[in-house]
Amino acid sequence: MLAPKRTDVDMNSEEFKAEEEKTKKFVQKVVDQFGWCFNPDKEVYDAIVMGLTRNKLMYGKRYCPCFIPMGDKEDRICPCKPAIDHEVAEGCCHCGIFCNPEKCKELEG
Repeated sequence: MLAPKRTDVDMNSEEFKAEEEKTKKFVQKVVDQFGWCFNPDKEVYDAIVMGLTRNKLMYGKRYCPCFIPMGDKEDRICPCKPAIDHEVAEGCCHCGIFCNPEKCKELEG
């Protein structure tokens, strides 16, 4: 397992809030770049953004919060290869934050 660079992440700190804003900009760029959309469930969006932010502060990269970073080439750094290659095309990525437009319409309905 990949050892965290730090373990003292305070989600109420100014540091976390500043990094969370960067994460929100990052995921927006991903959506824009790939033509995806966000899962309309705000709880999913908030949870994944929080997890990505926490992993960025702990490990130095925005690892998918749905998997434990192991320090190998299979680690899922957002947006992960499975999401890009097939998951979103089939509906949503494993974490559920990124969906294709058809899936977003279905989830909104």
